Amino acid sequence: MTASELPRIVVVATGGTIAGSAASATDTTGYRAATSGVDDLLAAVPQAHDLARLTGQQFASIDSSDVTDEVLLALARHVDALLASPDVDGVVVTHGTDTLEESAYFLHLVLDSQKPVVFTGAMRPASALSADGPLNFYAAVAAASAPASFGQGVLVVLNDEIHSARDVSKSTSLRVDSFASAYGPLGVVVGGRVLYYRALARPHTSATEFHLDRIERLPTAGIIYAHSGIDDSIGALLEAADYAVVVHAGFGNGTVSTRVIEPFEAARRAGTLIVRATRTGSGHVTAVGASADANGWVSVDDQNPQRARILACLALTTTHDPHEIQRIFDTY
Repeated sequence: MTASELPRIVVVATGGTIAGSAASATDTTGYRAATSGVDDLLAAVPQAHDLARLTGQQFASIDSSDVTDEVLLALARHVDALLASPDVDGVVVTHGTDTLEESAYFLHLVLDSQKPVVFTGAMRPASALSADGPLNFYAAVAAASAPASFGQGVLVVLNDEIHSARDVSKSTSLRVDSFASAYGPLGVVVGGRVLYYRALARPHTSATEFHLDRIERLPTAGIIYAHSGIDDSIGALLEAADYAVVVHAGFGNGTVSTRVIEPFEAARRAGTLIVRATRTGSGHVTAVGASADANGWVSVDDQNPQRARILACLALTTTHDPHEIQRIFDTY
């Protein structure tokens, strides 16, 4: 394939550890994120230019812990506009790993395109010995350039694995194999070869009912994490916050302590959508007991609390009917 025949991939950089640096090459934790730009990354991995015609855009230079809903919406609109261009065949987004799964999942649900979009990042800064960012970036470009990635939804590529944005989560704090999916990766990147072994069954991108042009802002939302000793003092917090959505990361199968049922019910009566998730990290949450479908609470299916917040906010841009919102959770 000649250079002119290579796919045209835009790299949208947002900062994060992949663009971070520390004073010492052995320091993998005490670094500053987002100290270098997209041009530095493109220069650091010249092999990626053999896979695609790459152009870089510096969308933001932030630690991903500072991503807000406003930033998320702006990123989605920016990527969506790129994908609409006939001169763009795919997009790679470099992103901090702390909230990468949430940003990727949001774009997975709202982008109106089947073109490949691949998120990647790093667990070690660019200045570290054995930094993982360059190889992650190379693999992400490979995935974005592969014809087999068309129509796969938003992908997350780290540590040689290709994950769906619907399933993947950061599962450990520091290791380079931190990102994992409950059902396993969709495929792998081996020596620049992109190999898929399964496909996603749930709707995404242009097949969803969510549309960026109908979203001015996302509803306010919070996550409350269950713990032994939790009590009804959270009622005052909920009243003061006045969230449109509260996701409860409950025990086991989304169990809600009897001590906090009434505060949640009061919030629901005041107009807050109550969503039951689990703090366990994986598994299905069913509608049972005091928080069953009858009193208007929603169960998350298998979404973790942070992705449940994203989906619930998007659901509220289309409907306020809890039965319809439950359908949305069961669908996506």
